[in-house]
Amino acid sequence: MGTPTAKPIDPRLNGLIRALMKLYTRLNVFVYRTSSGRLMNRFPNGSPICLVTMTGARTGRRRTIPLIYIPHGDEVILVASQGGMSTHPLWFHNIRTNPEVSITAQGRTRRMHAQLADDAGKAAVWPVAVAAYPDFVDYQARTERNIPVFICTPV
Repeated sequence: MGTPTAKPIDPRLNGLIRALMKLYTRLNVFVYRTSSGRLMNRFPNGSPICLVTMTGARTGRRRTIPLIYIPHGDEVILVASQGGMSTHPLWFHNIRTNPEVSITAQGRTRRMHAQLADDAGKAAVWPVAVAAYPDFVDYQARTERNIPVFICTPV
């Protein structure tokens, strides 16, 4: 793989980007659910999507978001990249606070426990994540934060 060429995201655009992501997320979840996963089940680059349902850290309300589906044996890897923005996505805080999630992918919903990977754990699964979605390399290069990775195991 070549050298990352990503430039940092201008912090002045964070609000606009988050608003657009929130709108797209709602649309994606609605279409995915109403079509039983037949529509909007892949990102534009072709990567498969899973729906991750979690409990809000502050509100306690259930939230569902689409993320890139990265199976790894019986586990699922979730990457909190947010496109390489300078801050963690909001869902990162939800899962860190409430690690019990459900993941819907390929017509199946599973209850899982999400564990935030330490540096060694991330290093072990990062190649799997990058193989599933090569842009993660650029996202990591774009930000100074260490992009968090959760490893989800079946409950």
